[in-house]
Amino acid sequence: MMIVGLTGGIGSGKSTVAKMFKELDVPVYNSDKEAKLLMENSEEVKSAIINLLGSESYGDEGSLNRPYIANKVFNDPELLDKLNGIVHPAVRDHFLKWAQNQNSPYVVQETALIFENEAEDKYDYIILVTAPAEIRVQRVMDRDRVAKQAVVDRMKNQLDDDQKLELADFSLKNFELDKTKRKVKELHLKLLALASKF
Repeated sequence: MMIVGLTGGIGSGKSTVAKMFKELDVPVYNSDKEAKLLMENSEEVKSAIINLLGSESYGDEGSLNRPYIANKVFNDPELLDKLNGIVHPAVRDHFLKWAQNQNSPYVVQETALIFENEAEDKYDYIILVTAPAEIRVQRVMDRDRVAKQAVVDRMKNQLDDDQKLELADFSLKNFELDKTKRKVKELHLKLLALASKF
C-alpha cells in the first residue's frame, strides 16, 4: 500500500484538493477530523490529556473543552509539544489501521504539519498544496470569521511554502478550481503508475 501525504499551509485549500481525490475514488484520511474524534472518544487519549492539562479539558458530558485547551497551549510551546506527543502517535496508529483496511493502490493522509513535525519519512510521496498568501488570508478570514492579524499570526507558526516546496515530491497551485481539478487528475494517474511498482 502506497501512502501519500497531502499537506499545505492554512488556507491553501488542501481539504478542497482532498475532496477531489475522493471524487476519483481514492481513500482519504482527514487527520484533523480524526484527531478530534480520538480526543473525544479514546479513553487512553482522554486520560493522558486530563493528566497533562487538568480535568477542565472536558465538559460534563465528556465533550472536549476546546477554548480551555487552546488557551492553555496557545502561548506555551512546551505544553503544545506535550499535547501533540499524545495526539499525533494516536492519530498515526489509527491511520495505519485504517490504511490496512482500504482496497486501493494508494491512500492519502490529509495532514497540516508534515514538514513542521519532521514526519516526511512516514510517507512514500508528499503533495504540497499552495496558494498566494493574500488568497490564503482571505479564505481563512471568510471561513473562520477572524481578523486578518489572527490569520497572519497562525501562518507564522508554519514553514513558508518556499521551504516546503524543496521538501515535497509534488506541488499543486490551488487558486483556480478548474485548473486544480485537472492537475489532481494528472497527479492521480502519476500516483497510480508509481503505486503499480510497489
